[in-house]
Amino acid sequence: MRGNVDIAIGGENLIDTVHRPLPSGEVAQNHNLGGSPYNVAVALARQGMTPHYLTPISTDGFGEQLADHLQREGVILAGERRPEPTTQAIVTLENGIPTYVFHRDGTAERAISGPGINAAMPDLATHFHAGSLAFAGRGDADIWEAVFHKARQNGLTTSLDPNVRPSLIDDLPAYRARFKRLLRSASIVKLSDEDLAAIYTDMSVSDAMTTLRNECSASLIALTKGPQGAECWAGPQHIVVPNPEVPQLIDSIGAGDTFMATVLASLAGLGVLNNDGLGQLTALELSTMLNRAVQAACLNCAKEGCDPPTSAAIDAAMLKE
Repeated sequence: MRGNVDIAIGGENLIDTVHRPLPSGEVAQNHNLGGSPYNVAVALARQGMTPHYLTPISTDGFGEQLADHLQREGVILAGERRPEPTTQAIVTLENGIPTYVFHRDGTAERAISGPGINAAMPDLATHFHAGSLAFAGRGDADIWEAVFHKARQNGLTTSLDPNVRPSLIDDLPAYRARFKRLLRSASIVKLSDEDLAAIYTDMSVSDAMTTLRNECSASLIALTKGPQGAECWAGPQHIVVPNPEVPQLIDSIGAGDTFMATVLASLAGLGVLNNDGLGQLTALELSTMLNRAVQAACLNCAKEGCDPPTSAAIDAAMLKE
């Protein structure tokens, strides 16, 4: 199918409390709506896809903001509304680069069940994306893992972005084991060089990528490298692209989520976000996809917080390159 695709999304929604240093030496504080899969849903909607967000959202004040924003953007709220509080993340910025501390215990986005998520999965969905905090910890992570495997078994294409948060991983061997299991059900894997270093400790990037590719059955693997651009692998093909120029770096919050969404939207636009298409990606399709994804991520970095561009904004920026 070419163009609009129904994409189911699982993973956290939260409030980022961002501490931003000012030139005066003071620190500004503001609240942003976020969570990696939540951001992916918004970015997909802005690029003409139909995202279905499966994760529960709180009925507290922050939850109302999170739900209202998704609905305004055109994201379908497929999950429950829950009375538990909203997850919060304390974000500290240094030279535009964020670090995170999370408060997730007893929150709405973790109050899930297998039957509940499976019931929320739309019949129209042909792709399932999940990642980030969904696979950190236990309990809810086990449920999301089972949903991910089931989606693949049911014929959906799947995408995985680990978006590793080391502060939430109390058992690295167990996390690695889960990641390796997920790799066997992933059609697309996207990760950053920082994710790679956190999962494959004491390995060079080259050795870690070789290990990952040997452990993985995905048709497409994409690696983002911050200011050094991105690269991807599909079968024997290997594509490397630099980042376009960012006129002014505000922060990189949500850049990886914007990249992920743009990979999916680009593949859908090319008509290859399906099992047959992903297995036959051409060099031109890969280059088109990767260039659009880094362009979109850089546009996001020129704004405060996660504010993904529309397809039209990406098209306009691509024409300037």
